[in-house]
Amino acid sequence: MRLKSNEDKASIGIIGGTGSDIELEDVEEVKIFTPYGHPSDAIKLGNFKGKKIAFLPRHGSGHTIPPHKLNYRANIWALSELGVKYIISPSAVGSLKKEHDKGKFIIVDQYIDRTKKRFDTFYEGGQVCHISQADPYCSYLNNLLYNSGNEIDLNIENGGTYVCIEGPRFSTRAESIVFSKWGGDIIGMTTYPEVVLAAEKQLCYCCIATVTDLDVWAGECTNCGIVESGETCKVCGGPIKKLNVDIQEILETVAQNSENLRKLLELTIPKINTDRDCYCHHTLDGAIL
Repeated sequence: MRLKSNEDKASIGIIGGTGSDIELEDVEEVKIFTPYGHPSDAIKLGNFKGKKIAFLPRHGSGHTIPPHKLNYRANIWALSELGVKYIISPSAVGSLKKEHDKGKFIIVDQYIDRTKKRFDTFYEGGQVCHISQADPYCSYLNNLLYNSGNEIDLNIENGGTYVCIEGPRFSTRAESIVFSKWGGDIIGMTTYPEVVLAAEKQLCYCCIATVTDLDVWAGECTNCGIVESGETCKVCGGPIKKLNVDIQEILETVAQNSENLRKLLELTIPKINTDRDCYCHHTLDGAIL
C-alpha cells in the first residue's frame, strides 16, 4: 500500500503484545507490503486521545505467531512506511529479581540479547551499518511513561535490563539463575530485534515491560519467602518449594495488568510531542560505511 497523503500517516506506533489491545476511533485497517514479507497482521490506523496511532498486533490476530517466528523486519519497516516516528512496545515478562513482583511495570533501558535465529538488520550488503546500541531505548519516551505511571500511583520503575531469549520455550533453572546473576531484571522473548531495527530506521522506541511471573530462578522458603531456587534455603537451611512458569498464571496476571497498561497509555500518549527532534532520529549518523 502507498499512502495517499500525509493525513494518512501516523506518528505513533504501538506494537501490541499480550494484553495490550487498545480501542481506536475512526479505525481503518491497512495492509503494508514490505521487501521482507508480511507483517504480523494488518495495521489499524485510528485516533486515540487526540493522536493518530498505528496499532500492530505483534503476534497476529488471535495470538497465533510465536516470538521466534515473528517477522520483526517487516513489522518495523511497515510502521516506518506509515510515517511512525515513535514506537511504544508493551511486553509481558518474567522477573529475575525478588523486588520485581507480579504486576510491576518496568521501563526498559538496556537489553541482553540471547536470541539465535532472528534477522536483526536491514543492512545485509552494499552498505554496512554498525548501529550504536549503547543506550538503545528512547529516554524521552521512557521518562514520559515513568512520570505518567507515578501520576496514577503505578508500581513502576524507570530503568531495567531485559534478557531476551529465543523462545518459545521457557528457561531452565540454571539459565534463569545465570541471567539473574548477570544483572538481568526481567526476561522475555520480543524486545530484540525490535529495538535495533527501530534504531536502523531512526525511530524512537520504548518497551513497557509488565511482570507476570517470577520465572524459575526463584523458590519459596517457608521462613525467608522468595529465595534462589535450590534444595534448601541458603539463608536458613530450610526446604524450598521450587516455582514454575505456568501459562495460566501468566494470562491471569496479564488480565490484571491490562487495565493499568490502558491507563498508562491513555495518560502518556497525549503528552508525546511528535514534532520534537530526538537523538533517536539521528542514529544513522556515523553508523554507515
